[in-house]
Amino acid sequence: MLAIDVGAANTRAVLFDVIEGEYRFVASGIAPSTAEAPFKDVSEGARSAIENLGKILGRTMLDASRSLIIPSQADGSGVDALVVTLSAGPSIKTVVVGLLADVSLDSARRLTESTYARIMDTIGLSDQRKPDQLIDSLMRTRPDLFIIAGGTDGGASRSIQKLLEPIGLASFLLPQEKRPAVLFAGNAKMEAEVKKLVGSLATSLHFTPNIRPSLETEDIDPAERELARMVVNIRKRQIKGVDALDLWSGGHILPTAYAMGRMVRFLAKVYGSQKGILSVDLGASAAVIAAGFKDKSTLKVLPQFGLGENLSSLTGHTTLEDILRWSSLDISSGVLRDYLYHKSLYPSAIPATKEDLAIAQAVARQALYLAMQSARRDFPQHIARIKPNLTPLFEPILAGGGALSDASRPGQSLLLLLDSIQPVGITTVILDQNNLLPLLGAAASQNNILPVQVLESGAFLSVGTVVSPVVSSKYGTSILRAKLIYENGVEAKVELKYGSLETLPLAIGETGKLSIQCLHGADIGFGPGRGGTIPVSGGALGVVFDGRGRPLDLPGDPVRRRELIKKWNWTLGGG
Repeated sequence: MLAIDVGAANTRAVLFDVIEGEYRFVASGIAPSTAEAPFKDVSEGARSAIENLGKILGRTMLDASRSLIIPSQADGSGVDALVVTLSAGPSIKTVVVGLLADVSLDSARRLTESTYARIMDTIGLSDQRKPDQLIDSLMRTRPDLFIIAGGTDGGASRSIQKLLEPIGLASFLLPQEKRPAVLFAGNAKMEAEVKKLVGSLATSLHFTPNIRPSLETEDIDPAERELARMVVNIRKRQIKGVDALDLWSGGHILPTAYAMGRMVRFLAKVYGSQKGILSVDLGASAAVIAAGFKDKSTLKVLPQFGLGENLSSLTGHTTLEDILRWSSLDISSGVLRDYLYHKSLYPSAIPATKEDLAIAQAVARQALYLAMQSARRDFPQHIARIKPNLTPLFEPILAGGGALSDASRPGQSLLLLLDSIQPVGITTVILDQNNLLPLLGAAASQNNILPVQVLESGAFLSVGTVVSPVVSSKYGTSILRAKLIYENGVEAKVELKYGSLETLPLAIGETGKLSIQCLHGADIGFGPGRGGTIPVSGGALGVVFDGRGRPLDLPGDPVRRRELIKKWNWTLGGG
């Protein structure tokens, strides 16, 4: 199976094949994405990535007209199946419509944030604008999509009708090719009325089960599925080449974030532990946070925190000073501002100097930190936590995307994750250095054995086990003692002081027993001051102890702060 991921900066072609009776990740070919000028055709980037993959494997995948050879031929050329994930393209301008701010509008917002959309306007019962003002606003916004919720099943319908009238009129006034798509996820009894009011005026009208069937119940999953299909159709109108990829794959094309969320939901069901599963992807088009819990999953797509063309507007969500606090070098705010504008124009540019790298890392930290703060608000209430205002307990944490998947220095990626996600308790951190997770999510629809076998095959890099105690203490105070007993009986010990990072070596493939003694009321998930013994598996950095407290409190003095960041980097081998 061939899997293609079309990103805002890069397009990757990945081959999965059967080796010794099991599916394995074989190789990947990368090429710059071609959604923007001069090509403005994503299929060109896909062809280049497939050609690069073919060179690595020594096999032909495209025919003389540069179309994909599918199914595979007797001479070994071509592939049997293709899946595509897509994150390239501008944020989809969306208007959210619902009745009550803390009920249907809240659910509609969560649904919208599960894909590459930006909410441009919100229309609800409490809206004070007159119909003509609403129509003017919609004409200026020119949305690509309306998401309409509201009304419990069998509940009020007059209020929804009132809200739909200006939407129908605004759509009528827009040129035919600029008319928005409409997703109705409200009171099921309203279908005929909705068709009458907006059906003939929308480019496409989709119905999905009510996302708020009652005041207490929220069910977004069916609407998320429908929205994923709609996003692909919107992209076909916006971006040349998407329809060619859709044709090649036989319709097996999904938004990257949705495919990743589907994989996390599957893993949460398979593992079914008390802790949640977290996956973060920090790419050019968006920051994506997917969290899977026993009975509920959340997917958050945040284009405003992507590291590509949206970077220039990052300062609308944070300050330059807050970005620079993560830097190990003394960098002026002017230099940082220049970097943000340059990177937003050239998303695929890579750091050329030490200063560039320090800025790139600081920006990625702040973007992921803000994305995590935003995603945390929608996590279910009744999940395993040490403290309500901190990150919940997760096992494992999977990380991918351009800023995180550089496995040449796993220590650098790990420190970035520790600073921005600020995990608590005991967790395993895994780097998806080939960004396979969304592709496996897309592949699952064609072959449900493939993702499981690839996951178990070691295609992901285990960074190691991270122990992050929650404690308030003075800098330099001992907060934890740990003893690691290796398989051969050898012991290694560590004493963790508040404000520092420590590591114990444990190679990939090795296992050991870790005994932890908590001091000064430190909590690692067993309760304040309570330790325990747990089995641990190895990783690139072994067992890492993060004694810097939660939430992470960086020193106010810039010189001391930069020295500490250098020291932490050094400890984890990040240079």
